[in-house]
Amino acid sequence: MATQQDSANNSDAEKRGGQPDPAPPNGTDTTELAAVAPKAPEEPVDGGTAAWLTLLGAWCCSFCSPGWINSVGSFQEYYANGPLDNYSSSTIAWIPSLQVFFLFGLGPIVGRLYDLYGPKPLLIGGSLLHVFGLMMASLARTYYQFLLTQGVVSAIGVACLYSPALAVISTWFVQKRGLAMGIMATGSSVGGVIFPIMISRMIRYNGYGWALRTAGFLILGLQIVAILTVRPRVKPVPRPMAFKRFLAPFSEFNFVLLLAGIFLLTFGIYIPLIFLALQALEQANVSTEMANYLIAILNAASLFGRLLAGIGADKIGRWNMFIIACALSGVSTLAIWIPADTEAIAIGFAVTFGFASGAFVSLVGALPISVSPPPEIGYRMGVVFLVISLPALTMAPTGGAIIESSSTGWRDVKIFAGVMAIAGSAVTLLSRWFYTDKKLIKAF
Repeated sequence: MATQQDSANNSDAEKRGGQPDPAPPNGTDTTELAAVAPKAPEEPVDGGTAAWLTLLGAWCCSFCSPGWINSVGSFQEYYANGPLDNYSSSTIAWIPSLQVFFLFGLGPIVGRLYDLYGPKPLLIGGSLLHVFGLMMASLARTYYQFLLTQGVVSAIGVACLYSPALAVISTWFVQKRGLAMGIMATGSSVGGVIFPIMISRMIRYNGYGWALRTAGFLILGLQIVAILTVRPRVKPVPRPMAFKRFLAPFSEFNFVLLLAGIFLLTFGIYIPLIFLALQALEQANVSTEMANYLIAILNAASLFGRLLAGIGADKIGRWNMFIIACALSGVSTLAIWIPADTEAIAIGFAVTFGFASGAFVSLVGALPISVSPPPEIGYRMGVVFLVISLPALTMAPTGGAIIESSSTGWRDVKIFAGVMAIAGSAVTLLSRWFYTDKKLIKAF
């Protein structure tokens, strides 16, 4: 009789999301989970006006948060040749590095606030901080002013936008969750195309101040749309979380493997983003204008990769799609970027790598969501983002040190990026292997 009941439960779970609900992690007290977990609400609708409006607002958040972060490299040349010309490039690089760090490093805090209060307070506060930081940065004149306004205040605002928008999508979509997250992730690609071109041209023709103010007004308008449309399907109920539940992700072997895989993958995915333009200038002899456009080309290709990765995730499983795409990113780095000593090959790598790596952004949040207890989704997704923040803060100096110490120029940093992407994919595959009871052929 119990077997029939279990089969019925699994059948219901498969109708909801294509796979049974994950079992509680090893060593987890099920009575404790029952104490913190609310009664299961009605099933996500996978569509409808409210769901698609929420996705629209989440897309706006994606455009204004990681989409904005994708443009921070546009300021490096201006700072180095303008108001901060008496500072070294490595010192100036702390401004964009801090922005990337805060985007991911505040993940556990932002995630826990989401679990307690939902997305609305975070979206309102984050929008105000993001816009205020940019407006103040438009008036900055000294290094510490640029660092505080753009590298800290605006960056904290950015961190409050992305995680809540990503988490709230999971409350509306299950069977179409991969597609929904893929659509949302295209926002950062569009932002990664529009912001660098807009900022570089406006600095040249209208000045730095108006470039920042224009970006701030654009972000403010889009975030008003997000605040009005993004809402959770189920109203959050603040509830205490035992201290050992905060430590639980670090005691679960499968989840620790996932964190290790994401850590390695971050180096493999972001090092080409940081160094592609510089490598093309120095090694492929492209023009300065073309080097600036390579990142826009990469982000444009990433848009299609993110969308198709989301569609594929609903067919073959989110973990499967993520691992395959990230492994292909590493292969493209080794096969195409290493010999990229001409403009044509550099453009080909930007297109290929951008398309393959799009799944990292669109699906990285879906992995912890699919294996976490519902009351801890925001926090555990934040833990994954925290792991991303550590290499995000150190990858630029790490890559620079490899280039400076290498006798073969750019080859070693390209090999490092490719190997890290493939190694990260392999470790994530191992985590998936344990989560699926050591089954390789399974939609997961």
